[in-house]
Amino acid sequence: MPRYLFIGSYSPQGSKAVLAVGGTARRAAIEKMVSDLGGRVETFDFAFGSDDVYTIVELPDARTATAIALAVNGSGAIGLRTVVLMTPEEVDAACQVHPDYQPPTA
Repeated sequence: MPRYLFIGSYSPQGSKAVLAVGGTARRAAIEKMVSDLGGRVETFDFAFGSDDVYTIVELPDARTATAIALAVNGSGAIGLRTVVLMTPEEVDAACQVHPDYQPPTA
């Protein structure tokens, strides 16, 4: 199943909500959402700095990952970035594909 890294930065509204209900409640909500969509949460971690939360999930497909990103970003409580993760074996397979790419020339 494809894996995705979601990186989130809470808005002031989102931070207030986490402060009110706690981190474990946020993790449980994310686990339920992902599970209801046929996926699984591998990790869910809070962080210091410009990013507030990192989570790695397995999801059925890119359509599902897109739906999550749209719903989460649309809430206004958090800004979410999505990174598609690949295994080393997937990179090995990609190395076997040889596109006939012609770079632009001056």
